[in-house]
Amino acid sequence: METVILTDPPRPARETVEAFSTIGVATVHEAMGRTGSISALRPIQQGARIAGTAVTVMSWPGDNLMIHAAIEQCGPGDILVVTTREPSSHGMFGELFATGLQRRGVVGALIDAGARDTQEMRDMGFPVWSRHVNVMGTVKSTPGAINVPIVVGGQVIDAGDIIVADDDGIVVVPRATADDALARSRARLAKEEATREAFVGGELGLDRYGMRPVLADLGVTYRRHPEADAS
Repeated sequence: METVILTDPPRPARETVEAFSTIGVATVHEAMGRTGSISALRPIQQGARIAGTAVTVMSWPGDNLMIHAAIEQCGPGDILVVTTREPSSHGMFGELFATGLQRRGVVGALIDAGARDTQEMRDMGFPVWSRHVNVMGTVKSTPGAINVPIVVGGQVIDAGDIIVADDDGIVVVPRATADDALARSRARLAKEEATREAFVGGELGLDRYGMRPVLADLGVTYRRHPEADAS
């Protein structure tokens, strides 16, 4: 692994990134053809929905040196995304890191390892998604890399990619296709709103989605319950 800190990675337009913060992860995931989702990390809080540009960190297991170095590379609207060379459950991210990042305008963090000080981070309103919660600390002695492509939960994340995260999970929107993904997500939102109004009006999904012929083709039959007329 090359030990390098790449500075000033390209980022999508700010208005594009901010637009994703109003759209749920599930909607974006579906709009992109059910791609880009990360389910291995879970939120330490409830009720947070964020979108931001990735600052990526490759660290050594049990070592958070590169997180300290990465904070300098973070700015307003970014999301810190940390993974380790090998699986690690160490509590390598906590309230002090969150304080420094929040001061720089960072909107949240994804930690493919352990987080700690979770109550303190909830109290300060700094959203975090992590694989583990663990009080075990770390050292600061092993070099890694910043703003290089990394893999988290089976998804490749490069610096400047858009991360959308909420209670349901995380989705990665590649920077190169962000505008197309946003257009598709907005179209799906409109479709979902129309469906919601139809359901409020009493329409059934069986009819709206044309599933009755599907049931018939699969051999599903309707038959009155034998005790339906019993008094």
